[in-house]
Amino acid sequence: MHQLLHFKNEQYLRQACTHRSYVHENPSAGEHNERLEFLGDALLNYLSGHYLFHRYPEKSEDELTRRRSALVDEKQLAKFAIEVGLDFRMRLGKGAIREGGFQNENLLSSTFEAVVAAYYLDHNSDIEAVRKIIEPLFDSVPESVVVSRSTVDSKNRFQEWVQRNITPNPPKYVTVQTGGSLHAPEFLATVYVGEKSYGTGKGKNKKEAEKAAAEDALKRVNCDE
Repeated sequence: MHQLLHFKNEQYLRQACTHRSYVHENPSAGEHNERLEFLGDALLNYLSGHYLFHRYPEKSEDELTRRRSALVDEKQLAKFAIEVGLDFRMRLGKGAIREGGFQNENLLSSTFEAVVAAYYLDHNSDIEAVRKIIEPLFDSVPESVVVSRSTVDSKNRFQEWVQRNITPNPPKYVTVQTGGSLHAPEFLATVYVGEKSYGTGKGKNKKEAEKAAAEDALKRVNCDE
């Protein structure tokens, strides 16, 4: 068993692996993992930023930002989830299972984020305990994979355009759920620079919707240039 799954309080791990669809079908199952997912996302962004800052002292801010996105994007986090053995530990509703939930990158990456947060809480909010587990996973990602992903991330490319042409402040994304089913929601994102909307996009999760909005914004500004 991977060290990330060693918990003093197993309830933390159980909650982290529990999707909303499971709680919907099993009301007595306790709380689902979305709040933990929120915390885990923040922890992974911090840990990846710290890791890259010290590993690549010669890299610029833009390059570090692109590499960070590559390390914590949905595809990579889903791979980490499978690597540590979370795929079949996820507690999913029957509908999510029928639709291939155990192989769904969105569900896998979200569960991984939640488990990272749960591990952090289980270890008395000790970031160093989490770092010891996560940095070896970052080390396992081939340099070629990080480089190839970091060169195509639409959110980073739009941020670079904004900071080069308009303002040093990064663009802001407003994302709302617009429909879909309980285990397959749909999201709509709008990206703003200041008060001005630059693009919109849809996706099956917030990250996909934001990337789609950034791609839309890039198309618009390229037309304007």
